[in-house]
Amino acid sequence: MTEALLISIAVGFAIGVTLGCLGGGGSILTVPALIYLIGQTPQLAVTTSLAVVGVNSALGVYLHRAHGTLNPRVALLFGGAGMIASYTAAGLSKHLPPTLLLVAFAALMLVVSLIMLRRRIPEQAEEPELSLIKIVGTGAGVGLLTGILGVGGGFLIVPALVMLLGLPMHQAVGTSLLVITMNSAAGFLGHLDGIHLDMSVIAAFIAAGMIGTFAGTRLNRYLPAQRLRQGFAVFVLLLGIFLLFDNLPKLLA
Repeated sequence: MTEALLISIAVGFAIGVTLGCLGGGGSILTVPALIYLIGQTPQLAVTTSLAVVGVNSALGVYLHRAHGTLNPRVALLFGGAGMIASYTAAGLSKHLPPTLLLVAFAALMLVVSLIMLRRRIPEQAEEPELSLIKIVGTGAGVGLLTGILGVGGGFLIVPALVMLLGLPMHQAVGTSLLVITMNSAAGFLGHLDGIHLDMSVIAAFIAAGMIGTFAGTRLNRYLPAQRLRQGFAVFVLLLGIFLLFDNLPKLLA
């Protein structure tokens, strides 16, 4: 078994666990792993990430739906707006310098990690006020990031669903996975033109990720979500700092 395959399996499993347990965060791991460990270009890594995260999220949707932790109406409205924005924005990344993409990705990681560390997401919420404008507007914003940077947006979607729309935390996780699936599919289609994908890497990531997603979905019912989220936020913060220090000097040179 080659080193690249072993790395793909290990990282794919970690991505699956993160998606199943937290309802997002998979792409934060996928894009840097594909660039720094597998050796893909940023544009190729973005497209591959969308395929991997999208398929694993779809499995998570199925598993969470069985547990009743999914709000289909919110997911379809939020995800529908995101799909349009994601597909439209996908073409933009092809015209941006690879280093600029990585710096933007790192900056997003820093912002999100700090938000996750500073703001506590309640486990339960009152009856949600499902404002159509809020749902569509927030969904379009997440879709924009998905298309340009290759992020499924779960680390943004879950806080948005709870803090802005008022969904209970357990419902936000499953709903987030459906939104990620939709956004990733649209972003992936928007990136396909002129991209030659490495199907062996995609297959390894997805296969290991499916096992991880199953494990993460079960862990979600037993482990304290707040502690998991804080630990993940610290990891994202450190990774974002590394990416910024590695790429910002190249961009300014």
